[in-house]
Amino acid sequence: MIRFLPRHHISSLRKMVATYSMSSIPKPLVKPEVYYTKLFIDNEWHDAASGKTFPTINPSTGETITHVAEGDSADVDLAVKAARAAFKLGSPWRCMDASQRGQLLHCLADLIERDRVYLASLETLDNGKPFTASYALDLGGIINLYRYYAGFADKWHGKTIPMDGNHFCFTRHEPVGICGQIIPWNFPLAMQAWKLAPALATGNTVVMKVAEQTPLTALYVASLIKEAGFPPGVVNIITGYGPTAGAAVARHMDIDKVAFTGSTEVGHLIQKAAGETNLKKVTLELGGKSPCIVLADADMEHAVEQCHEALFFNMGQCCSAGSRTFVEESIYNEFVERSVEKAKLRKIGNPFDPTTKHGPQVDKTQFDKILAYIKSAKTEGANLLCGGDRFGDKGFFIKPTVFAEVQDDMKIAKEEVFGPVQPVFKFRKLQEVLERANNTKYGLAAGIFTQDLDKAMHFMQGLQAGTVWINTYNVVSSQTPFGGFKESGNGRELGEDGLNAYTEVKTVTIKIPQKNS
Repeated sequence: MIRFLPRHHISSLRKMVATYSMSSIPKPLVKPEVYYTKLFIDNEWHDAASGKTFPTINPSTGETITHVAEGDSADVDLAVKAARAAFKLGSPWRCMDASQRGQLLHCLADLIERDRVYLASLETLDNGKPFTASYALDLGGIINLYRYYAGFADKWHGKTIPMDGNHFCFTRHEPVGICGQIIPWNFPLAMQAWKLAPALATGNTVVMKVAEQTPLTALYVASLIKEAGFPPGVVNIITGYGPTAGAAVARHMDIDKVAFTGSTEVGHLIQKAAGETNLKKVTLELGGKSPCIVLADADMEHAVEQCHEALFFNMGQCCSAGSRTFVEESIYNEFVERSVEKAKLRKIGNPFDPTTKHGPQVDKTQFDKILAYIKSAKTEGANLLCGGDRFGDKGFFIKPTVFAEVQDDMKIAKEEVFGPVQPVFKFRKLQEVLERANNTKYGLAAGIFTQDLDKAMHFMQGLQAGTVWINTYNVVSSQTPFGGFKESGNGRELGEDGLNAYTEVKTVTIKIPQKNS
């Protein structure tokens, strides 16, 4: 039997890195000024065709930050026309060397790094996540991501094929065309980067509909795209609501591909819209109900910490959240006790405070939905051990919540809560927990905690999930593909695989003339 090395060296290293990161994070701009609130089309700022606006709310206070242009189908049409003009043969974008596309992405990364404190502050204001996470994790990640795909711009190439007969054959990887991209509110800057970077590296043009809850940072990045020197029409940013602006993107007959990150329910609608219109290519990164499986031989302290962060990271608003924690019976009580202790100690409050780890939910809709799930769990008989209600008297804060004795048929066991609610399940046999872990329509991610490599590999092969973490969780990098099995979506983002969705492969076959000797 092969076993992993002890975890204490790794745990010490993680603490050292965390300490260094905290000391290197600058002070936020507590009241960052909002510079852009209009639609970004053809490198210019536009009011919505309807003249409508909508409020974007500070989730920490419930107060309105500003009003933003409410785009709809008419504005999507204008954006698509701009994107189509920018994509035409002979346009500056289509004539640009691939290496120059890479240079533009590098320039964009430099500008984002220049304005990193401002962008992180604006993200925290509009989304509610702690500034330390906005600055260190989100901004650090997206700067790296733009640079990663900048390096791919002139390296995504075809191949020659030794086909039968007297022919010369090669393939070209060409851009798909006009890409409609619809991004969520939980990681506004990161999700924008995940979609923009590979699309632009491969020479596409983009019409992006950003989440109505968190439009501000996406609009500021649009200004940096123009400053970096991207030609007009290459990137267009629409703010508005899903049923109007989002649906217009999904159904538009001149959009060649749609990429969506969000709920599985909306993913079904987008897939249907593509089928009913022009059969545009679709990639979907959807919901999850990801299991964390803790075996009796796991490093207890490490497993508790990792499962805690797997669920409570970003206030539970994460598609890959470890939202079903399965613990082997012999260690169940101790694990639950430690998890409750950790949840009670989690610092909740002002997201601009550097010691805060837990901010508000993104809006009142999410706040009410999560509290309804908590009420349902109590009604169905789950054992509430901590949390379970709001924190403070303003904003949309919910206390970190832990339930024990959760059963597989309860709502919080089956449905995506998308909030700070950790349900802990008990299991006895390995095959039993593997079957229970897979008994869901989702298949986005999973975590396994054990010092036994043989067991870890057994679970890794058996779990129906696009990402499997072993003795860690939520470790995502620019180089590693991310996506789901089953109703957690199709296609992959990040890594080299993330480029596939943004190119078409063209086969070129040339007859070689025969010459008489």
